[in-house]
Amino acid sequence: MLLLPVWVSMLFGLLVGFLPLVGMEPMGAVKFDSDHTLNPKPLLSSSESNCSQLTLKVEFSSKVVEHEYIIGFTGYFSAKARSLYISSALRNAADEGLEWHIVPRENPASDFPSDFELVHICQASSSSLRTLEDHPYIKRVTKQRKVFPPESAAPCNNTQVTQKWQSWQSSRPFRRTSLSLGSGFWHATGRHSSRRLLRAIPRHVAQILQADVLWQMGHTGSGVKVAVFDTGLSEKHPHFKNVKERTNWTNEKTLDDGLGHGTFVAGVIASMRECQGFAPDSELHIFRVFTNNQVSYTSWFLDAFNYAILKKIDVLNLSIGGPDFMDHPFVDKVWELTANRVIMVSAIGNDGPLYGTLNNPADQMDVIGVGGIDFEDNIARFSSRGMTTWELPWGYGRVKPDIVTYGSGVRGSGMKEGCRSLSGTSVASPVVAGAVTLLASTVLNRELVNPASMKQALIASARRLPGVNMFEQGHGKLDLIRAYQILNSYRPQASLSPSYIDLTECPYMWPYCSQPIYYGGMPTIVNVTILNGMGVTGRIVDKPIWQPYLPQNGDHIDVAVSHSPVLWPWSGYLAVSISVAKKAASWEGIAQGHVIVTVASPAENDVGSELTSTVKLPIKVKIVPTPPRSKRVLWDQYHNLRYPPGYFPRDNLRMKNDPLDWNGDHIHTNFRDMYQHLRSMGYFVEVLGAPLTCFDASQYGTLLMVDSEEEYFPEEITKLRRDIDNGLSLIIFSDWYNTSVMRKVKFYDENTRQWWMPDTGGANVPALNDLISVWGMAFSDGLYEGDFTLADHDMYYASGCSIARFPEDGIVIAKKLKDQGLEVLKQETAVVEGVPILGLYQTPSDGGGRIVLYGDSNCIDDSHRQKDCFWLLDALLQYTSYSMTPSSLSHSHSRVAAPTGNERLLPQRLEGNHLYRYSKVLEAHLGDPKPRPLPACPHLSWAKPQPVNETAPSNLWKHQKLLSVDLDKVALPHAKVYRPQVRPLSPGESGAWDIPGGIMPGRYNQEVGQTIPVFAFLGAMVVLSFFVVQLTKVKSKPKRRKPRVKRPTYLQQQQTMTTGKNPTV
Repeated sequence: MLLLPVWVSMLFGLLVGFLPLVGMEPMGAVKFDSDHTLNPKPLLSSSESNCSQLTLKVEFSSKVVEHEYIIGFTGYFSAKARSLYISSALRNAADEGLEWHIVPRENPASDFPSDFELVHICQASSSSLRTLEDHPYIKRVTKQRKVFPPESAAPCNNTQVTQKWQSWQSSRPFRRTSLSLGSGFWHATGRHSSRRLLRAIPRHVAQILQADVLWQMGHTGSGVKVAVFDTGLSEKHPHFKNVKERTNWTNEKTLDDGLGHGTFVAGVIASMRECQGFAPDSELHIFRVFTNNQVSYTSWFLDAFNYAILKKIDVLNLSIGGPDFMDHPFVDKVWELTANRVIMVSAIGNDGPLYGTLNNPADQMDVIGVGGIDFEDNIARFSSRGMTTWELPWGYGRVKPDIVTYGSGVRGSGMKEGCRSLSGTSVASPVVAGAVTLLASTVLNRELVNPASMKQALIASARRLPGVNMFEQGHGKLDLIRAYQILNSYRPQASLSPSYIDLTECPYMWPYCSQPIYYGGMPTIVNVTILNGMGVTGRIVDKPIWQPYLPQNGDHIDVAVSHSPVLWPWSGYLAVSISVAKKAASWEGIAQGHVIVTVASPAENDVGSELTSTVKLPIKVKIVPTPPRSKRVLWDQYHNLRYPPGYFPRDNLRMKNDPLDWNGDHIHTNFRDMYQHLRSMGYFVEVLGAPLTCFDASQYGTLLMVDSEEEYFPEEITKLRRDIDNGLSLIIFSDWYNTSVMRKVKFYDENTRQWWMPDTGGANVPALNDLISVWGMAFSDGLYEGDFTLADHDMYYASGCSIARFPEDGIVIAKKLKDQGLEVLKQETAVVEGVPILGLYQTPSDGGGRIVLYGDSNCIDDSHRQKDCFWLLDALLQYTSYSMTPSSLSHSHSRVAAPTGNERLLPQRLEGNHLYRYSKVLEAHLGDPKPRPLPACPHLSWAKPQPVNETAPSNLWKHQKLLSVDLDKVALPHAKVYRPQVRPLSPGESGAWDIPGGIMPGRYNQEVGQTIPVFAFLGAMVVLSFFVVQLTKVKSKPKRRKPRVKRPTYLQQQQTMTTGKNPTV
């Protein structure tokens, strides 16, 4: 059986210039104004829409190509060998008379060995597919998929639009999309001031970033091969002079760009006139992988990637992305590309400002992930934010994006001629790709340029933006000139990202700086990326060394370090866990130390020898006394599941264009606002990434379970009951679970010949009911939505469930809501009175804790929150932590008698669900999943400290530099005036050439100018010292004709002073 990510893999869409394509903000629409420019605006409801304008909501659909399978091999083989392997495997299949043939692929890669084959198999059974996968040379079998746009769009009207619940299609989760936005999309977030001087916006992004400084030195991208994977390029476009090769990987017989997106991206990189690109003399390789109908296939991309490796491409721009980091064929191929020294630059995504929205492949360690800013250096609203979610729930995400640059209103080449403006991280990506191409051409020894060394130069030279955290800006804004200086003094080495850990530095180190650490708390985990510029593979020598600074109380913290066993390709991870020593349980202050890591890589030219590089990771933390139990909240991360790999639907069923739950459900991703609110209220929030058996309940006042999709071990249920009897309180925010609705949003997978359904609802209500059944509580399978007022606060219930059973002495709040389940199933509308949505209960045991149930989590989830209920969370925490019952709830007119559970049946698990495939709790057992053995709790091996009695650096950011790099030694020379052969097509389009000296004004020139008086002063002092020495020698020289006499004392003293020795006193 193939998992969902396999058939979801490699689905690509595209947003292009003047056509209404996808790749815009979620729930966005394309509205054509009177001047026919593309202006993305929020999709209006029917009551808000204006029918004088045509509103189009455009989505991509995807489907399985019937009977076509992609057979992946373990290596590269000739066409004859691939055919023999497939024949051998299918000969052993149980299906008699199985008909199959290899689908011919007519593209430039067909004459070369390949690592996959496209096969047409009629009536393939699951056993025959398993037989294929069992062959020793076959790695995997996946279904060929096609992505395409819809054929029609409907105009708006004033009548209420009935939702078509039968079709659950999405442009976002089931494919990789282009990450560009329309020209009118100009959003910014971050710093704000009521009045500020607005800077005039220059016209060309290459000159804004001072590419012309390098042009005048003779560097224009010459000799660098850059690939653009997009929609093609016209043969005689006037902006390009060095298109080395155009290849077509589609089924259309053309190489031209019929959409304009590929032309724009290529222009930002290599245009030679009008809207100049960064590297006009680079070798441009155009890979046309989308048709004019915006259709692409998985096999097209795999062939194109293989061809890029064969052509020894240096830089590859990929302005696409998707959430599926478990798309194994795609991820594996990206690793293979970078292992072959291809520097891949990719857009980080257009799903901001929500956190945890990074797109793949930009979120991979070996890829340069690019975010977007506007021309006022504000993070663009659309730019996706970190952290990565690969590592959840056990670990913590990595810092991404790597770097940010201009992505709003950037000018690039039009489809046939002229210039146009676009916005999106799809635009920021070619800005960095062009800069990388230009930088690579400045290095004489091209062997030094690889994916790691280029990323090291970019992040070490980046200009940090003030007031912006690392999950928004990465290492900062692209600085082309400083990157040039670093690359031209670079020696192969290892480096770290981030290069230091300072849990006191806000806001850059958010969220680490938002909460101090204390004894007894969950260890703080920092996921550091190791970049290895010495070679594609490497290793960490021995164990990392922990050295606390004794003068800075470094012995008050404990550190544990784990790392990648092998650094490949060009990178690996270094997970640092920080905890407070027992002796600092009541201490408050700053503690510092550092971790020393030595990386070794095989030397390329000297067999048997190794290159080594030692890096130091400074650590600085703030320690406070352990807070009281009532102030400590524990967030259950272990029981949250998300896409990928399984089909876990959104909590709000109205969000049909974004149906998958893929943001991680972490307090630092889509629950960031809730976390910030709790911190502002004085609570300390910790994360549990292990089973409930792995924490000391006596340390915490409240356990917070939100939107849980995972099952529970029997041992967890037993321990939680004991913990609550001993004083721990529990708050559960649930979501919908209805098997009929889950069947309604199913889809048919022709690969496995079965219907795929959600593995849970918005939450796993049957599992939650098992957890709380001992107290006589349960959630129902009802599905409700609607607006209401509670304690004078406006609230919105978004696809939540109701409480089916509750103790009679508890407090239950009910409201009038719409039956959304009826609407989904029968397209009928009904209002239900007295739906129990909130319950509060004090357990009867002496000193026992309290339990709160609420049927909807959308009001604290940033993903699609319409009205927050943080005030309610405050009231519930007052109840669970201090046993203070909110009077607004206990005396509410909405209070009703506790439901007994007789009104309707409790929800049952969906028959035939595949949750066991992705669950950490369940395993398959003769068709009936059962719990796995309870895993052991995580055990950290604390590093043995090697204290150092020296003072720690006070500013860790400025203290850290890339090893073996001295920017002062790579000053820009006074080169002769040189510019690429650029001929403006219209007056005023290339105004940079009119600036005296050809150098654009900027911070770089100001810095160079500030060094001139220093050198002049030093030179004058050297000359003056020379004359003083000579004059002293003449005065002290004796006359020849006079007899030798003893020199006066004052002359001896003067001579002693001239020679630099101190006179004796």
